[in-house]
Amino acid sequence: MPDPAITFTRVGRRFGDIEAVRDLDLEIAIGSVTVLLGPNGAGKTTTVRLTTGALQADDGRIQVLGMDPRVDGTAIRRVSGVVPPKAAFYDRLTGMENLRFAADMWELGASAPIAEAAERFGISQALDQNVGGYSTGMRTRLALARAILHDPTVLLLDEPTAGLDPESARAVLDLIRDMAGQGRTIVMCTHLLHEAEGIADQVVLMNEGHAWVAGPPDHLAETYWSDTRVHFDAEDRSTLASLADMEGVVAHTVNGHVTVELDKLDRLPDIVAHLVEGGARLTRVEPIQPTLEELYFEMQRHRRQEVEQP
Repeated sequence: MPDPAITFTRVGRRFGDIEAVRDLDLEIAIGSVTVLLGPNGAGKTTTVRLTTGALQADDGRIQVLGMDPRVDGTAIRRVSGVVPPKAAFYDRLTGMENLRFAADMWELGASAPIAEAAERFGISQALDQNVGGYSTGMRTRLALARAILHDPTVLLLDEPTAGLDPESARAVLDLIRDMAGQGRTIVMCTHLLHEAEGIADQVVLMNEGHAWVAGPPDHLAETYWSDTRVHFDAEDRSTLASLADMEGVVAHTVNGHVTVELDKLDRLPDIVAHLVEGGARLTRVEPIQPTLEELYFEMQRHRRQEVEQP
């Protein structure tokens, strides 16, 4: 197995008496999309800043592409693209001048893909305007364009769609998919759970500076989601009538298709086999899967129960 792109081992960071991050263990695979979820103050932004070396950890060990941010912060930042929650710009300069300044900082020269980055996020027509006149959404688009100018290996996005219209938000999510498909490593902080739906290889539930739960969404669903309802449908729906009396079926509803609740999902293969033997030509057998929002709150509930137990 290849080495992970980013690892945190028992990392801690304090601001006075406040523990922003504590005993944080985190592993992020190369070319993956990791979504950090959690309420305000959970430690998500601090985690991002620790990754680039913008903040130094008080405890523990961090590795980013084999480098230590305490020692190699400059090198890490050269291969990282960062979109902070409130990106800073030179408001008296135009969008083009801000992007050209960033390109010069990265020593990209005349070949800097400024036009391409601006077009990707729909700000080409605004590049000759002073950034001080940009809306919140336009500033976010400019921050995204700036973050990808130097073709980073790691992309760190902190609430990247805040203030964006739906079209621009979709462009951000498309960027995440594209860059992950090219082997880039993406870390995204968000409170908009539906945006992480379908793009996250790993979900990390953070609270009080600690990673409560981490794993692929399907694995977390198996661990924390106890819903045992299954939708059935068939070419001839009358062949599904026997479902109501099958062993393990504890509830049965009909709404065109049939939905049954099982005492355990392990019953499903035997139920399907019985229906097929009885002549049913099944067109749908679909266990109900949670949305990321439902899974998020279920993980929170489980974790609170664990913490409250004596």
